[in-house]
Amino acid sequence: MLLMRGKSHLIGAVRPKTSTGVGLAAAAIFGLAFGAVTFGAISPAEALPSYARQTGQPCGTCHTDFPGLTPYGRRFKIGGYTAGGGPYRTTLFSDWIDKKKSDAKTKSDAAKDGQSGTSDTWVPPIAMMAIVGYTHTQAPQDPTGSPFHANDNVVVSPVSLFYGGAISDHIGAFAQVTYNGSPFGAAANPADPYATYQISWDNTDVRYANTAMLAGLDVIYGITGNNSPTVQDPWNTTPAWAFPYALSNVAPHPGTSTIIESGLATHGTAGVGGYAFINDMLYLELTGYRSISFDAQNKLGIDPFNSFGVIDGIAPYWRVALEPHWGSHWLEFGAFGMSTRLHPWDPTQVDSNGWQLNAVVPQTDRYIDTAFDAQYQYQGDNYWVTLRGTYIQENQTLDASSFNFGTNPTNTLNTFKALASLAYGNDNRIVLTGQYFNTTGSSDPTVYSANPGCGCSPDSNGYIFEIDYIPFISSQAPGWPWANVRVGLQYTYYNKFDGDTVFAHDNNTLFGFIWFAM
Repeated sequence: MLLMRGKSHLIGAVRPKTSTGVGLAAAAIFGLAFGAVTFGAISPAEALPSYARQTGQPCGTCHTDFPGLTPYGRRFKIGGYTAGGGPYRTTLFSDWIDKKKSDAKTKSDAAKDGQSGTSDTWVPPIAMMAIVGYTHTQAPQDPTGSPFHANDNVVVSPVSLFYGGAISDHIGAFAQVTYNGSPFGAAANPADPYATYQISWDNTDVRYANTAMLAGLDVIYGITGNNSPTVQDPWNTTPAWAFPYALSNVAPHPGTSTIIESGLATHGTAGVGGYAFINDMLYLELTGYRSISFDAQNKLGIDPFNSFGVIDGIAPYWRVALEPHWGSHWLEFGAFGMSTRLHPWDPTQVDSNGWQLNAVVPQTDRYIDTAFDAQYQYQGDNYWVTLRGTYIQENQTLDASSFNFGTNPTNTLNTFKALASLAYGNDNRIVLTGQYFNTTGSSDPTVYSANPGCGCSPDSNGYIFEIDYIPFISSQAPGWPWANVRVGLQYTYYNKFDGDTVFAHDNNTLFGFIWFAM
């Protein structure tokens, strides 16, 4: 069981050595051209064999097609990744030992309470994953500065190590460290003290969860500490775990996305918040994010300059979702959003060698993201049908960037995605998925100066089609619960790419991959 979403890297990840204000100013606009190059398969996570070992459940219990979650999978996450029932003791330190000594409970009863297994053995909840992918684009790419061919590349990336499971009876974690191969044109310069790292901190969500009664209603409540807005969300309609779950790292991708989609994803941010799931239906959350220190980012394998800048104070994130369900039907509709003030990096501040210093401009840019999402799921006898839609509107007040870099004083950016998926088969599952995506926004000759012939526009739209085969979604794979696999073939078709309609099809991409989870 595994997941891939959230490792986006912005323009300027590798900065040229220069001491000229003009050259660095061009690099500084990085943060405004949201999300340029995406590494690997955007960052997997969540469908982990360690969870299967802990719960004793096959991947198909939590996932329609990993990492897409079922209702059970969403509740496992909301419950803090702590539910047990597997063949091994769930936690290293728990009340299981005391239960064992009591005649009031048998080992069988202890397993049913979701806190302990039936064995004396504790297995660390460690897992890993790797994606082997083949990429073909309609037009060859420029391989200058990278180890790749102009086309038809086979790349093993990303490779991740996870801690996924219970820490105590009420505390659990999903934590990821990832190796990513460099994309086209981003070969790290060894002389750069903050060059692009090959191994870095990735998606992380550590949470405490417990239960209570409120006005006669069952409530699951908790605290989450995480490093990326929406990485903690239990629905696949939010950016961190949205489809496509895997993408090629050597194919072109649109260079623009809202800040909540990629601008803060594992880029040196940390947040703490509280949530509640009321009556198995209403989900509420409020979390605050801020930038972690410059030195800490560097030690975690994050290029501090590979971001929009530094958050001013705390950026609040909110989430509300309602999921009524009846029979085999689950309907979710909700909203989420974030208000972020950022100090952009000051490109004129450099050291004697021409490398950028840890300095920001005094003014701030403000980004207000408001999003609406909906999902419908139906479980048949041997299939799942899933429909999803997400709309994000971002209003940008660019006081800092307009004053220092000449951007528009205000901009807007909107993204829309609509998905339909059929996961067929209780085992040897075949998954068919189609998604339409559309990004629109204000034209800006400074922010989108890389495409002047396209009206300096952020607009992109097209379709993604994918077919997957998951051979052991419900049964025990060889070595289960220690391993699983997903085989996929994905095709991305562009009608418009960063404002361009003439050469947009050159970016059409065929991506075949084998995703191993161990």
